[in-house]
Amino acid sequence: MSLVLPADFQHILRVLNTNLAGEENIMYSLTSIRGVGRRYSNLCLKKAEIDPSRRAGQLSEEEVKRVVQVMQNPLQYKIPKWFLNRQKDPKDGSYSHALANDLNTKLRDDFERMKKMRLHRGIRHMWGIRVRGQHTKTTGRRGRTVGVSKKKGG
Repeated sequence: MSLVLPADFQHILRVLNTNLAGEENIMYSLTSIRGVGRRYSNLCLKKAEIDPSRRAGQLSEEEVKRVVQVMQNPLQYKIPKWFLNRQKDPKDGSYSHALANDLNTKLRDDFERMKKMRLHRGIRHMWGIRVRGQHTKTTGRRGRTVGVSKKKGG
Protein backbone atom coordinates (compact mmCIF):
# COMPACT_ATOMS: atom_id res chain seq x y z
CA MET A 1 0.00 0.00 0.00
CA SER A 2 1.40 3.37 -0.98
CA LEU A 3 0.83 6.78 0.50
CA VAL A 4 -0.92 9.20 -1.85
CA LEU A 5 0.30 12.68 -1.02
CA PRO A 6 -1.92 15.75 -1.40
CA ALA A 7 -0.56 18.88 -3.10
CA ASP A 8 0.02 20.78 0.17
CA PHE A 9 1.87 17.92 1.91
CA GLN A 10 5.00 18.94 3.86
CA HIS A 11 7.78 16.35 4.06
CA ILE A 12 9.59 18.16 6.87
CA LEU A 13 7.92 20.36 9.50
CA ARG A 14 9.88 22.73 11.72
CA VAL A 15 8.31 22.77 15.19
CA LEU A 16 10.04 24.09 18.35
CA ASN A 17 13.48 24.11 16.67
CA THR A 18 13.09 20.44 15.69
CA ASN A 19 12.57 18.86 12.28
CA LEU A 20 9.57 16.53 12.18
CA ALA A 21 9.14 13.84 9.54
CA GLY A 22 5.98 14.57 7.56
CA GLU A 23 5.47 10.94 6.51
CA GLU A 24 5.01 9.68 10.11
CA ASN A 25 1.84 9.83 12.16
CA ILE A 26 1.71 13.16 13.95
CA MET A 27 1.62 11.42 17.34
CA TYR A 28 4.93 9.64 16.70
CA SER A 29 6.48 12.51 14.80
CA LEU A 30 6.03 14.84 17.79
CA THR A 31 8.11 12.49 19.95
CA SER A 32 11.26 13.62 18.15
CA ILE A 33 10.91 16.93 20.06
CA ARG A 34 12.96 16.73 23.24
CA GLY A 35 10.67 16.51 26.28
CA VAL A 36 7.72 15.01 24.37
CA GLY A 37 6.90 11.32 24.66
CA ARG A 38 4.14 9.23 23.15
CA ARG A 39 1.67 9.80 25.98
CA TYR A 40 2.25 13.56 26.13
CA SER A 41 1.96 13.95 22.35
CA ASN A 42 -1.26 11.89 22.32
CA LEU A 43 -2.75 14.00 25.11
CA CYS A 44 -1.77 17.28 23.43
CA LEU A 45 -3.33 16.16 20.15
CA LYS A 46 -6.57 15.26 21.93
CA LYS A 47 -6.65 18.66 23.66
CA ALA A 48 -5.98 20.39 20.32
CA GLU A 49 -8.76 18.27 18.73
CA ILE A 50 -6.54 16.74 16.04
CA ASP A 51 -6.74 13.11 14.94
CA PRO A 52 -3.55 11.32 16.14
CA SER A 53 -3.61 8.93 13.17
CA ARG A 54 -3.12 11.73 10.61
CA ARG A 55 0.27 12.24 8.99
CA ALA A 56 2.36 15.14 10.22
CA GLY A 57 2.70 16.60 6.73
CA GLN A 58 -1.08 16.88 6.34
CA LEU A 59 -1.49 19.42 9.16
CA SER A 60 -2.20 23.04 8.31
CA GLU A 61 -0.22 25.91 9.83
CA GLU A 62 -3.17 26.75 12.11
CA GLU A 63 -3.32 23.16 13.44
CA VAL A 64 0.44 23.10 14.09
CA LYS A 65 0.18 26.38 16.02
CA ARG A 66 -2.70 24.92 18.05
CA VAL A 67 -0.66 21.83 18.99
CA VAL A 68 2.37 23.96 19.94
CA GLN A 69 0.13 26.21 22.05
CA VAL A 70 -1.21 23.19 23.97
CA MET A 71 2.29 21.74 24.43
CA GLN A 72 3.72 25.02 25.76
CA ASN A 73 0.77 25.88 28.05
CA PRO A 74 -0.48 22.51 29.35
CA LEU A 75 -2.12 23.81 32.54
CA GLN A 76 -4.40 26.15 30.56
CA TYR A 77 -5.75 23.12 28.69
CA LYS A 78 -6.42 21.15 31.90
CA ILE A 79 -3.51 18.73 31.54
CA PRO A 80 -2.92 17.44 35.10
CA LYS A 81 0.11 18.61 37.08
CA TRP A 82 1.39 15.06 37.57
CA PHE A 83 1.78 14.73 33.79
CA LEU A 84 4.34 17.55 33.56
CA ASN A 85 8.11 17.02 33.51
CA ARG A 86 8.98 20.12 35.55
CA GLN A 87 7.06 19.93 38.83
CA LYS A 88 7.75 22.33 41.70
CA ASP A 89 10.60 24.19 40.00
CA PRO A 90 13.38 24.84 42.58
CA LYS A 91 13.58 28.55 41.71
CA ASP A 92 9.92 29.60 41.71
CA GLY A 93 7.92 26.50 42.68
CA SER A 94 5.86 26.56 39.48
CA TYR A 95 4.59 23.61 37.44
CA SER A 96 5.53 23.58 33.76
CA HIS A 97 6.52 21.28 30.92
CA ALA A 98 9.99 22.00 29.51
CA LEU A 99 10.44 21.36 25.78
CA ALA A 100 13.36 21.35 23.31
CA ASN A 101 16.06 23.96 24.08
CA ASP A 102 14.32 25.08 27.26
CA LEU A 103 14.64 21.55 28.67
CA ASN A 104 18.38 21.48 27.96
CA THR A 105 18.84 24.87 29.63
CA LYS A 106 16.90 23.87 32.75
CA LEU A 107 18.79 20.58 33.12
CA ARG A 108 22.12 22.37 32.77
CA ASP A 109 21.03 24.95 35.37
CA ASP A 110 19.97 22.16 37.75
CA PHE A 111 23.34 20.41 37.42
CA GLU A 112 25.18 23.70 37.98
CA ARG A 113 23.06 24.39 41.07
CA MET A 114 23.87 20.91 42.44
CA LYS A 115 27.59 21.41 41.81
CA LYS A 116 27.53 24.84 43.43
CA MET A 117 25.78 23.49 46.54
CA ARG A 118 28.25 20.58 46.61
CA LEU A 119 25.43 18.02 46.67
CA HIS A 120 26.40 14.37 46.35
CA ARG A 121 24.67 14.22 42.96
CA GLY A 122 26.40 17.39 41.80
CA ILE A 123 29.84 16.14 42.78
CA ARG A 124 29.29 12.85 40.95
CA HIS A 125 28.08 14.75 37.86
CA MET A 126 31.22 16.87 38.10
CA TRP A 127 33.46 13.78 38.29
CA GLY A 128 31.61 12.14 35.39
CA ILE A 129 30.75 8.94 37.30
CA ARG A 130 27.46 7.15 37.93
CA VAL A 131 24.95 9.22 39.90
CA ARG A 132 22.02 6.96 40.72
CA GLY A 133 23.59 4.37 43.00
CA GLN A 134 24.87 1.94 40.39
CA HIS A 135 27.91 -0.22 41.03
CA THR A 136 31.09 1.26 39.58
CA LYS A 137 33.75 -1.31 40.43
CA THR A 138 33.67 -3.09 37.08
CA THR A 139 31.21 -1.20 34.87
CA GLY A 140 31.23 2.22 33.28
CA ARG A 141 34.97 2.54 32.77
CA ARG A 142 34.65 4.10 29.29
CA GLY A 143 38.10 3.65 27.80
CA ARG A 144 40.13 3.15 30.94
CA THR A 145 42.22 0.00 31.14
CA VAL A 146 40.27 -3.12 31.98
CA GLY A 147 41.52 -6.33 33.51
CA VAL A 148 44.56 -7.43 35.45
CA SER A 149 48.04 -6.31 34.46
CA LYS A 150 50.66 -9.08 34.05
CA LYS A 151 54.03 -9.06 35.75
CA LYS A 152 56.98 -8.81 33.44
CA GLY A 153 59.70 -11.42 33.57
CA GLY A 154 59.92 -14.65 35.48
